[in-house]
Amino acid sequence: MAWGGFRRLVLSENFVLYLSLLMFALLWLFIPRIASPMNLSNISSNMWPLFALVVGQMFVLILGGIDLSQASTMGLVSVVGGIIMSSRLDPALFAKNPLWGFVLSADGGLLGGSMLAVPVGIAAMLGVGMLVGLINGLAVAKFKMPAFMVTLVAMIFVRGLAIYLTRSENISYLPDAYVAIGTGQIGFVPYSFFVALVLGLVAHTVLNFTLWGRWFFAVGKNVRTSVVSGVPADKVIILGYVFSGFCAAVGSILYSARLAGGRPTLGQDLLLDIIGAAVIGGISLFGGKGKVLWALFGVLFFRLLSNSLNMLNLSFYMVNIVKGGVILLAALLDVTRTRFLAWQAG
Repeated sequence: MAWGGFRRLVLSENFVLYLSLLMFALLWLFIPRIASPMNLSNISSNMWPLFALVVGQMFVLILGGIDLSQASTMGLVSVVGGIIMSSRLDPALFAKNPLWGFVLSADGGLLGGSMLAVPVGIAAMLGVGMLVGLINGLAVAKFKMPAFMVTLVAMIFVRGLAIYLTRSENISYLPDAYVAIGTGQIGFVPYSFFVALVLGLVAHTVLNFTLWGRWFFAVGKNVRTSVVSGVPADKVIILGYVFSGFCAAVGSILYSARLAGGRPTLGQDLLLDIIGAAVIGGISLFGGKGKVLWALFGVLFFRLLSNSLNMLNLSFYMVNIVKGGVILLAALLDVTRTRFLAWQAG
């Protein structure tokens, strides 16, 4: 009887949530300040931008692919926003910039000081993210290139482009209205929560209540069978990568607004967190399986883990070692659960 209960617990869709609550309770005993209002607020603020990124990655993973360029796309998107919205630039830092004199000046970026700066800047940032996703999707769907190789090359290229456009300098003096997106809150709830909530609801609706959602899972389970069944696999794959790029842009907006600057290196340390949270949540690396709720549980677990490791004052290397080990265990658990369910069904 006890074994049956344990098996149901491990196979439950809410297993990661239960694990997160258990971990939090244990950490509370050894690190009481983890439950302080300030720390809980910090965990919440860090959750929602990561959640936006994981939702985008989830769509690609469901297809049986992967998007390694998400983190680098954040940096480029952040830079584009700064180039458009900044109201002041230091000539000593930016005079050698390739855009200086016709896009950038001492008075700021393209629309620095204009009422249109924020809406145009955000639209451009979303557009750049979707463009990177479109290029990735076309390469994977039309040219049948491996997703790993395509997005790895995109990661390197996009990161280099962001650094080239800024000469590695951060772009500051962004409009207050933009910064408020990342720092503002209603009561104790940050604005980023509402952005993530809308994104999560849209993703949930698409996956569970639309024909496109069924196509995503069909392509992820078996692309050849889905094509024979009449599924427009190429369009589905392209859309998945475009949405991943869109979510990367949303994450970049939330992070760069919080940091009040366009940073070419924004997100360069987040790739492990994105993939890790997705895998821990139960989104399969083999395709055909994923839910928005799982993404949320994975983000919660990973943020609690990261927060506790930082509170223990572990070195950067040790933190990454622990994170890597947890991700490996999550992947092994995913494989074990998948095989057990297949055996049970057979």
